[in-house]
Amino acid sequence: MALLHLDALPPRTTKGTIVRLLTQVGEIDKQRIGVIGIQGRTATVEVPDTWAARLAKKLDGTELANRHIRAWPAAAPSAGNREDHFERMIRLLEMEGDAEAEQLLQAQRRRSPAQAEKAGTTLINLILRDEAPGLGGRVLVTLGKKSREPLPWTRLGIGSPVLLSEQEGDERWRGVVSYRASHTIEVAMSQLLPAEEGKSTYRLDLSSDEISRQRQRVAMEQARGATADRLSKLRSVFLGETAPASQPQAAPAIFAGSMNDSQVEAIRSSLAAEDLAMIHGPPGTGKTTTVVEIIRQAVARGEKILACAPSNMAVDNLFEKLLACGASVVRLGHPARVMPELRTHTLDLMVDDHDDMRIAKKLTRDAHAAFARAGRHTRAKPVPGERQSQREEAKSMLEDARRLERQVVRQILDGADILCSTLTGLNGELLGRRSFDWLVVDEACQTTEPTCWIPLPRCERVLLAGDHCQLPPTVVSREASKEGFAVSLFERLMDLHGEQASHRLTVQYRMHEQIMDFSSQQFYESSLVADESVREHLLHDLPDIEQSEATFSPVEFVDTAGAGYDEELEPDGESRRNLGEAELIRRKVQALLDTGLAAADIAIIAPYAAQVRLLRELVDIDRLEVDTVDGFQGREKEAVLISLVRSNASAEIGFLADVRRMNVALTRARRKLVVVGDSATLGSHLFYQQMIDYFEQIGAYHTVWEEPDLL
Repeated sequence: MALLHLDALPPRTTKGTIVRLLTQVGEIDKQRIGVIGIQGRTATVEVPDTWAARLAKKLDGTELANRHIRAWPAAAPSAGNREDHFERMIRLLEMEGDAEAEQLLQAQRRRSPAQAEKAGTTLINLILRDEAPGLGGRVLVTLGKKSREPLPWTRLGIGSPVLLSEQEGDERWRGVVSYRASHTIEVAMSQLLPAEEGKSTYRLDLSSDEISRQRQRVAMEQARGATADRLSKLRSVFLGETAPASQPQAAPAIFAGSMNDSQVEAIRSSLAAEDLAMIHGPPGTGKTTTVVEIIRQAVARGEKILACAPSNMAVDNLFEKLLACGASVVRLGHPARVMPELRTHTLDLMVDDHDDMRIAKKLTRDAHAAFARAGRHTRAKPVPGERQSQREEAKSMLEDARRLERQVVRQILDGADILCSTLTGLNGELLGRRSFDWLVVDEACQTTEPTCWIPLPRCERVLLAGDHCQLPPTVVSREASKEGFAVSLFERLMDLHGEQASHRLTVQYRMHEQIMDFSSQQFYESSLVADESVREHLLHDLPDIEQSEATFSPVEFVDTAGAGYDEELEPDGESRRNLGEAELIRRKVQALLDTGLAAADIAIIAPYAAQVRLLRELVDIDRLEVDTVDGFQGREKEAVLISLVRSNASAEIGFLADVRRMNVALTRARRKLVVVGDSATLGSHLFYQQMIDYFEQIGAYHTVWEEPDLL
């Protein structure tokens, strides 16, 4: 017998329901069904070996109690004690989940509730202000301080997974922050709170995202068990068992106007791919613009596209460009996680604005009123069965409302050529049996491999776009990282099929040539070329900018060796900061502002969070951004100042040794790059010694001793 996995089952699904599903939809004889095990919303069913794949194909995406379920056959056990690729990925995924949970738990144990709130991971002394229905059966719970005071600063932002609990009880409910205002915070949950409004006091804690982890786990199991279908063929390519295929194709007529030769070739080769295409986009080379053009070309051929990225910001970047070119595109996910100017094109708001939803909303209001009447205490004894009848009527109205909502959702999704979503935000229940000609994953290097497998069962071909020479995925577990969990799918496939399936973009449109060259030499075999429009542009070319030494040079490195600018640990923390460097950066910023450069055109980057916090206090200027390297991935400013922080007698540079992080930092500036660091500490590492040598070669090297007012 083989095992058939079922997931996303409706609440209270019974074995009898599963048997009826298998016999009626799967068309299997009841006598052939073996042991059924149910745990929560998942189930396993023993079926004959020859039936497992057939049943999975029939059942996957089918409706059960108005929900689309997932189905896949279990893979055969690995030979001997060998751990296959997907078993290993699942194991590393579990290790990462455990490490994230332990990190949160330790943080909570170290702090009192008040300290946790001050650290930004918790909100305490909350009361229920409102509960309202949301799309898809969600409940929107609004909470505020019992004292009615404004909420303190918090890391609980829109999209954050959270745990809501009674401060005096043990019950906990999972949810996602969907909106935040000065005095209230709204959480999207799957159920109503049992307590009456205002009666209980609640605590809200940042949580690990178990829903997305479960989706990754299911994706790994589904990929491992795939047989004789498109997913199994893609799996063979992605594991290096077969080579990706392509068909010769002439260069397409470009919709977007001027494209350089490397972009046109990337578009042509991607559209010719039958299995896999990869676009390697170094900083500033127009990667997302190229991806959008490929999508437009595919749509023109009558193809359907599922366009994804790891983060909401990356999805919005792609989504915005698709909207700008007039594409028929719908954004999936909660509108609160989407940039305000794009929200009208989200599925939720498009559904909410549909004429049929007026009827659905009235039915929902009437249903809640009927439930309230059925539960209301009256002096007169109710007629036997009257309250039960009212509840049944309310349930019927809610079901009609949800049926109307599903019809509207289906109509909107069927009418779109492109659906955009985060990888972990893809909801199988919402998508049902929909399949796509292309899966496009932008910024594919910024996420771990399991997330990329979530949408793969729905797609014929895959386009991955990214740059494995920039920041890798963030992984908490050191053990999982050592075993390769921080290696993205893009990076792994570049090693397997880079020569056949990838194309590098080589013309960059962001940086002055001298800002670009060191990165090009170190990471891209000196293949990058600065477009004529940016090759020699400087700050003094901007309107109303004073001509000075600061605005005439594109690059400046200030060496602090010997100046006593020693690093230190942040008080009551584990992150590092450098007070001397921070003051030097402050003065450099002021010098740029004095030339007339707007604060909004300047950014300060530091690799350590403690230095970022220090700089935010020291350079508290409206619209001037200060952030970590990770916070500036994919972004740019006219002028960027970098504080490298590390300065010590033992020449330790810590995680600066991951030079991909520095590749990101050095390539955010368009016209002016200022780097501050201690050559005596940094020079112990070959990359940084070569960086300092490069700065000397182009005449950008200076020492802090040349500016005595800084000593």
